[in-house]
Amino acid sequence: MLTLIHLLAVMSPGPDFAIVVRQSISFDRKTALITSLGIGTGIAVHMLYTLLGLGFIITQSETGFLIAQIVGISYLCYLAFNLLKSQPQDAHNDQFTIDNNKAHHRKAFMLGIMTNLLNPKATLFFLAIFTTIVSLSTPLWVQTIYAGWIIFTTISWFFLVSFFFSQKRIRAKFVSHGYLFERLMGVVLLLFAAKLIWGLI
Repeated sequence: MLTLIHLLAVMSPGPDFAIVVRQSISFDRKTALITSLGIGTGIAVHMLYTLLGLGFIITQSETGFLIAQIVGISYLCYLAFNLLKSQPQDAHNDQFTIDNNKAHHRKAFMLGIMTNLLNPKATLFFLAIFTTIVSLSTPLWVQTIYAGWIIFTTISWFFLVSFFFSQKRIRAKFVSHGYLFERLMGVVLLLFAAKLIWGLI
């Protein structure tokens, strides 16, 4: 049941999906795959604090939980505004000089980690759903299997997204107007952040 709920959650459009699609279109497949690994690492961190019981502690503190959500929403807004500022030359000028650059790949990895780790949607999922379905009486080895499977399915899904949107035929339809696509992704993230803010009111 947990794996099915997670699969449906990870496949639904959100910040992670928007970022991987943007990386696939604006850069290349390798960048998108590295970003996907970063997202998987973010999931691993969520799983770690959940298994350690920190998730339960956070849910018992309304102030702490609220702060966590505000930080996440702020990061989404930061990403959104950066994408909204994209200019026409961004889609072409730097691509061929940074795609094989280690610093660029580190940045892509960290983008994946931070986008997922500070995504209130992911935080709410693991704090609410996982801690409800997986009780304290659930054996640690069972919880570990759940965690491993969730990390694996997350990375696998975003690998598929990366492969699809980085195909030459698909990418060619977007890359000539890459800055417009990035701005669109910025709007998507901003709307997602607004929806989360509305939920806090």
